[in-house]
Amino acid sequence: MKEIIRIDHVWKEYMMGEVLFQALKDINTTISEGELTAIIGPSGSGKSTLMHIVGLLDKPTRGNVFIQGRNISTMTDDEISMLRNEYVGFVFQQFNLINKLTILENILLPTIYTRKKLSYSPVEKALYLMQRFGLAGKELSYPNKISGGQQQRVAIARALIMEPSLILADEPTGNLDSKSGVEILKLLKELNHEEKITIVIVTHDKNVADQTKRTIQIQDGEILK
Repeated sequence: MKEIIRIDHVWKEYMMGEVLFQALKDINTTISEGELTAIIGPSGSGKSTLMHIVGLLDKPTRGNVFIQGRNISTMTDDEISMLRNEYVGFVFQQFNLINKLTILENILLPTIYTRKKLSYSPVEKALYLMQRFGLAGKELSYPNKISGGQQQRVAIARALIMEPSLILADEPTGNLDSKSGVEILKLLKELNHEEKITIVIVTHDKNVADQTKRTIQIQDGEILK
């Protein structure tokens, strides 16, 4: 499989007062095209920090991150922002929907900020995704008027609207009841299997990780062998 992400000797360090805190320590890993991978670890293990670096939301203190062979350390902040918008779709535990916007407007939000010329109609794409995810008829509803499971489906539709190569899902079932959580995991697995979308799920839940094809276990900022 084609390698799309390579993390090469990555460290992430913070100063906490006068103490140097190492969130990530010499991380080396790759993500290949079409993989369904879990990054698993307890709270404070560094898994969210690693996700932020993979998703171009943060930069390493040391080391290099390659996205489809491009070293992000050679890119400007503007170039990284553009790449993140077009290349990565995010799904968060808290959904991160904007309550003042309708469901349709939330899904379309990433298309507003892109400079990329889209080869499709964003509205038609959004309506298709809503139909596919069982959200038809909710176009003019607002996030606080629908269930948590429906909100996460909206978040997934928003993540897909730019047709990204990678979906990063941070504890995607963490705020859901067990039935909704099972449905969201099923949906992510279907997207990976049927459309070959690369998906990385960040979780502390072994039951969630066990449903992926590959697990990266992290503890105290290091990947366990």
